[in-house]
Amino acid sequence: MQIHRSGSVLLTGAVAVALAVTALPAAAQAAPSATAVISEVYGGGGNSGATLTRDFVELANAGSAPFEVGDLSVQYLPGSPSAGSQWQVSELSGSIAPGGRYLVAQAAGTGGTVALPTADTTGTVAMAAGSGTVALVSGTAPLTCKSAADCAADTRIVDLVGYGSAVVREGSGPVPGASATASVARAASLADTDDNAADLAAGAPTPVNTKGETSGGGQEPEEPGPTEPGDVRIHDIQGTTRVSPLDGTSVTGVPGVVTGVRASGSRGFWIQDTAPDGDLRTGEGLFVYTGATAPAVKVGDAVLVSGKVAEYYPGTGTQSLTQITAPRFTVLSSGNALPAPVVLDARSVPGRYVPSADGGAIDALPLDPSRYALDLYEALEGSRVEFADTRVTGATTAYDEIWVTVKPRENPTRRGGTLYASYEDQNTGRLKVMSLDPARPVPTANVGDVLKGRTTGVLDYASYGGYNVQATELGTVVDKKLRREVTRKQKKDELAVATYNVENLDARDDQAKFDTLAEGVAVNLSSPDIVSLEEIQDDNGAVNDGTTGSEATLKRFTDAIVAKGGPRYAWRYIAPENNKDGGEPGGNIRNVFLFNPQRVSFTDRAGGDATTPVRAVDTWKGVELSASPGRINPASPAWADSRKPLVGEFVFRGKPVFVIGNHFASKGGDQPLHGRYQEPTRSSETKRIQQAAEVNTFVAALLKADRSARVVALGDFNDFEFSPTMKALTKGRALKPLIATLPPSERYSYVFDGNSQTLDHILTSPGIRRPDYDVVHINAEFADQASDHDPQVVRVKVGGGFWH
Repeated sequence: MQIHRSGSVLLTGAVAVALAVTALPAAAQAAPSATAVISEVYGGGGNSGATLTRDFVELANAGSAPFEVGDLSVQYLPGSPSAGSQWQVSELSGSIAPGGRYLVAQAAGTGGTVALPTADTTGTVAMAAGSGTVALVSGTAPLTCKSAADCAADTRIVDLVGYGSAVVREGSGPVPGASATASVARAASLADTDDNAADLAAGAPTPVNTKGETSGGGQEPEEPGPTEPGDVRIHDIQGTTRVSPLDGTSVTGVPGVVTGVRASGSRGFWIQDTAPDGDLRTGEGLFVYTGATAPAVKVGDAVLVSGKVAEYYPGTGTQSLTQITAPRFTVLSSGNALPAPVVLDARSVPGRYVPSADGGAIDALPLDPSRYALDLYEALEGSRVEFADTRVTGATTAYDEIWVTVKPRENPTRRGGTLYASYEDQNTGRLKVMSLDPARPVPTANVGDVLKGRTTGVLDYASYGGYNVQATELGTVVDKKLRREVTRKQKKDELAVATYNVENLDARDDQAKFDTLAEGVAVNLSSPDIVSLEEIQDDNGAVNDGTTGSEATLKRFTDAIVAKGGPRYAWRYIAPENNKDGGEPGGNIRNVFLFNPQRVSFTDRAGGDATTPVRAVDTWKGVELSASPGRINPASPAWADSRKPLVGEFVFRGKPVFVIGNHFASKGGDQPLHGRYQEPTRSSETKRIQQAAEVNTFVAALLKADRSARVVALGDFNDFEFSPTMKALTKGRALKPLIATLPPSERYSYVFDGNSQTLDHILTSPGIRRPDYDVVHINAEFADQASDHDPQVVRVKVGGGFWH
């Protein structure tokens, strides 16, 4: 039994012994390979102090027959992947002789003096010198796993190497010692025991290609740039669909004027033709990708560009970005006038979002920019655009980005955002804005502020958010004085129950985060009687050492609430099995109940633990829980690698109340709204529907035993009020979603890609009448936020028909 109480932990002897054993983190393990393996990985190429100019991955064939790699890829993931990290793919071709090597060149840096031997294939990935994960993968679709355990289950992985402090690796630990001057390489025997730290070691880089060649001296020679315009123009490259008709073709002397330069990250520059063909479908702008090399051009340069046309897909399920790669270019003149920007506003952007392909790819569909917003944006990809006096619909992020709408009257919220109202009613005027000038980043802005004046830039496409404006001229922010809301205090005879996702809170977080979250509870939520928390981590957060308790985290949080003028809350939770509830590896997030013992009592009933299901028990006194706290059917496949709902039995003014804290599976893996597949597949929805059915079944059991049972189900359900998840959750009218009682312009608790939407909910059973419900907007609309979710609260008056 693991029932955690304020100030104490009760453990049976068996559990206490189990917790004394330090659990090893799960590791990714492809079956040991007797053929192709990753033999060497080097991410320090071109770094300060490096000798080699490029990063590389070397493969080897440990078998006795040639090994074909034409349907394989090499993929890279940062060592500590974030929620937004993506695997970057380098496609392979050819074969590896028995005992031979195969060289994949990656991005070049500005340092080093020695070139790689001629690569067998060349990618564009800028690998980190000190930490990262490289996988040899069957197929070219990007991997989606971001933990060792998830990657271990992916049968596409032929071999995998994690180095430095990589989270994803094979065996008990990654290979140490990688740096600007050291690679990690497999032993000469090419043995693969599925333990990276045992199979590979750090040392001087020794790249070898299929011809057996090693590195020579000097820089790789560069071909001269073109001197005369060729026959191909930018609109010929862009074509009338999303994919270039010249994809994979080498082009020579493509003319254009430089309209924007990106000197960091994915380096390159945009060019635009000053002699358009008059066809609205064929774009006149284009990105020239220079990789790790800073482009030696400036805005206003007239250039001729030669290189290879390529379609770059920046993420899983995204549309592509047409570009010229491996460019050679000549600057003909400087200071030229730029093409006039296309004005984006409510008149020029169509009301429909994107054509349908019945779930298939829209790549080959002819563009119709006068009918569909995404077709217009695609036709303007790489071209100069302009808008003025736009409303901010997504606050400034940590990456200096904001979302605006060029359609101020499109689904406005009460506080200045843009409401995501249904799957069919997309907001066509949303665009992400970032600055191309590091000296002038996007200013800090909150939802509802106005980007006053003219903003001009180049329309680009990226995996996060889709179409975006790389601004060369930014408007100024007009502060509309958005303020954080404060809900009213519950009355003496009102029970107040709240939900709050506190975004991976653990005892190692800064005190400032605890203080801000505590103020949200004590002041903005006016100290509810019960607070159901989501994303409370174990006491050492992402340290993956088997720790599952959250006592220190909750002690700091409740102390901070008292310091902000709130009550001394007690708490209840059930610790998860180590690494069984999803979330950040090692974090062990869980649902937690805080309650004010001066106002409400908790009915403790033994028997609840991480694996035992709680049941509704029909007694002569009414329905009770078999265990309190308890978890809903934790062994169900619906909860695999996901947070299990926490159920507790409370008593308020002598009456029982059943509270269910939820945190359903995330939307990770869904195809993007702006992606190449339309309509997008919401693959993550399947699991949430199953989870909703489990909760609905449990509530139905409570109501079967007592049809007037008072049930509050609340939390981060990770889905919209119009979703199939909500339909499954409310089946049979067991629960009523309170978000539907608000005016449409107030139905949101979260802002994503400039869309104000509802992921958090409070639902009540029929035994609860006339609830007073409020979404308290204190986070999601603000650049400075303690969590990315807004909390919610429901107040119910006992004397006003709550009980019957």
